[in-house]
Amino acid sequence: MKDASESSNIVSLSQRLDPSSERGGALLNTVRDIAGRRLQLLINGMFEHVDDALFDLAEKAENNAAQMHYFDGMREVRKRRPVVERGFLSLVARGLADFASNHRHTADNVMGSPLPIGSVELSLVADNELEESLAITSMIGKNETRLTRDLFAVNQRLSVIYGGIKIDDANNPVGPAALAQAFRQAMRELNAEMRVKLIIYKLFDRYVFATLDELYQEVNAELIRAGVLPQLRHELPRNAGQSPAAGAGQEQQHAIGEQADTFLAEDGGAELLQTLRTLFSVRRGPSDGRSIAGPLHAPSVNELVGALSVLQSQAAESIQPSSLQTTDTVDLAREVLLLKEQLLMQLGSLRGEKPGHVATVDEDTIDLVGMLFEFILEDRNLPTEMQVLLARLQIPYLKAAIIDRKLFAHRQHPARRLLDGLADAATAWSTESDRDHRLHEKVKSIVDRLLQDFDDDLSIFERLNTELHEFQDGNRRRAELSEQRVAESTRGREKLEQARRTAAREILGRVGDHSLPPLIHGILSRAWANYLVLTLLRQGEESSEYRDALRFINDFIASTRPAREPEERRALRQMLPGIERALRRGLANVAFQENDIERLLAQLHTYYRHQLGEAVSEAEVRAIEEAATLPIPENIQPVVDTAPESVEPEPGTEDPLENSPALEQVRELKPGHWLEFSADNASVERAKLSWISPMSGRYLFVNRRGLKVADYSPYELAAALTDGTARILESTALFDRALDAIVGRLSQTAAVAATPSRPT
Repeated sequence: MKDASESSNIVSLSQRLDPSSERGGALLNTVRDIAGRRLQLLINGMFEHVDDALFDLAEKAENNAAQMHYFDGMREVRKRRPVVERGFLSLVARGLADFASNHRHTADNVMGSPLPIGSVELSLVADNELEESLAITSMIGKNETRLTRDLFAVNQRLSVIYGGIKIDDANNPVGPAALAQAFRQAMRELNAEMRVKLIIYKLFDRYVFATLDELYQEVNAELIRAGVLPQLRHELPRNAGQSPAAGAGQEQQHAIGEQADTFLAEDGGAELLQTLRTLFSVRRGPSDGRSIAGPLHAPSVNELVGALSVLQSQAAESIQPSSLQTTDTVDLAREVLLLKEQLLMQLGSLRGEKPGHVATVDEDTIDLVGMLFEFILEDRNLPTEMQVLLARLQIPYLKAAIIDRKLFAHRQHPARRLLDGLADAATAWSTESDRDHRLHEKVKSIVDRLLQDFDDDLSIFERLNTELHEFQDGNRRRAELSEQRVAESTRGREKLEQARRTAAREILGRVGDHSLPPLIHGILSRAWANYLVLTLLRQGEESSEYRDALRFINDFIASTRPAREPEERRALRQMLPGIERALRRGLANVAFQENDIERLLAQLHTYYRHQLGEAVSEAEVRAIEEAATLPIPENIQPVVDTAPESVEPEPGTEDPLENSPALEQVRELKPGHWLEFSADNASVERAKLSWISPMSGRYLFVNRRGLKVADYSPYELAAALTDGTARILESTALFDRALDAIVGRLSQTAAVAATPSRPT
């Protein structure tokens, strides 16, 4: 039992201290010292990590411009860090000191009804301000939820110290809201891009807000030791007019949300979830103070799941194979939008009276799932036939999201991975590549089984995900074999074409302005050019065989010069045995028959006798002149006469695609990207970039079975993108793209709603 002197030092909730009194001032100084000491350590620790974070991001930046932004941010942070730190700590200390005088005259009217989080912030409509506001409000909301118990106790004890002024999460001078706003104001000293500031806010959340519980626990311990509300118990206030059942339901849902946020904090999912909750809150507008469920308490999770199960069963029974082929995406979009009303009607049928609303957290989930499936029906990444199939999953996915709220925040959630996997398979689907309908039937069977078998056991998503992966792995292995054959065949043709061009350049460069007799030109442009190509492919450009083949060209051309002087004739006679040996060997290598080689050499003998001034009959001269008609093997093609194909504009000419966005897109493509190609006959084919030739730079595309669809030079592909006959498909997972689109859409709505209306 406490003695009288000790009891007199205990301050109850009904008592008030004057902050200007000796005891009140001492307690206020204690709180200020604890906050100052801990926050200085935390803010210092946070800034120690900023440099590393920005450097890592600079290394992974998508382009040079983004990299420079991060490096500029690093330099600015190093320069302005002391100013930001001092400003933040000064603002917190001033907030504690000035709180009583600033709020005493407004305690009765302002503090009793704090503005909802984000309502003031979202009055700023500039994109950067809106991004910053969303980051701040998300951070505040998440941490107020996480720190509820400790923060409640600090609020009550500070209220006593400050003379009875009502203190809650929104106006507590050391609460998350006040600390976040103080840091935001201090950050105005930092002249950096918004992307850099957003990184710093994330680090502030991670290294400062993450350990606020220790600050609050120390404040509470010191105030308890000083006798301020030592017996205080933590009780969450209920909304006026709210029934006990509704309150219990909301506390349960609130706890579920808090557990999900804590569980997901490591992969950033909680931040996204909190941002979405904030945006949905802004979209709903300020509360009117009534119970969110009207005259009835909000439906429980079990009631929602039961009603959805009924709707799911009806949906499964109503689907016929023919309906999947005839259903229009417009009709499906209408069904997506009507699901909330159908759910309320079903709840009414099960309850006996229709609830006006569902709990806020459930309403957000219903709207979020609805927006996800709206996105699916608008997503050009998915063929229409696949949109129709996947849209049938709205009810099972809504039920899964109601049962387990981690679905939207946890990237590795089985339901999320299954939908991403189905969408990935659907992206590669086309009528041409799925002639046996195996992929279409697999997707349809998974949709059917979810509609028919999913009750409340989430393990079905894992099982179906495993099944889909096994199916896709089998297809992928078969496709990779076909794809490898296509790539090898294309690589072989390109090496051949490259060798033909090299051979043509070498021969044409050596011929130059020489006017060669038809016999010599025919041998060089056909037979010897093909031998040159074969030597390049087999032996390589650095081989002695290839150098000998080039030397033969020089000698062969030199042998056509007039030999009028005895010295010239002697030199020609010395060359001829070597020319004959080289020619015999070369022609045999390119599959000339022995009798054809002898005929050709006989013609050459006649030609050289004529060159040496020996007597040659008119018939022999005619035979030489007609030598170009000599029969040659079918595999021998004219190389020199074939103009090399140009894959890019000629040097010195201007091309409208040069430096165009389309050509930049082409250059950023990597093997594995999927594109959609539209032919003149309106047929559509989807193909994956399989290989980019290191020789010609051409892009090879295959379908999901690994069969060749097309190959383009960079300029041809850029032209196709420009005229709309080709389109690059998104490579980001469906769920991530959908959530980005939803956040963007809600942010626009929030910005419009927050824009002050002009007087008319």
